[in-house]
Amino acid sequence: MRKFLSLLFGLGIGWAIGALLAAFFAPLTSDELRENWQEHYDRAMAAGREASAKRRSELERELKELGKD
Repeated sequence: MRKFLSLLFGLGIGWAIGALLAAFFAPLTSDELRENWQEHYDRAMAAGREASAKRRSELERELKELGKD
């Protein structure tokens, strides 16, 4: 019984310390994650627009070639 209570007390202390650390670091990490996500999103959107423009120019070139025939 004593070992069980000791384990329970240790887990309670560990949980409390973990909650305090999470409360302290959560705003920092969420801002960093938001910035990181926004950066990746912007890069992906730019790559998509570039690929779309490239494909559009290829299709326009093919249409011009078909029109000449």
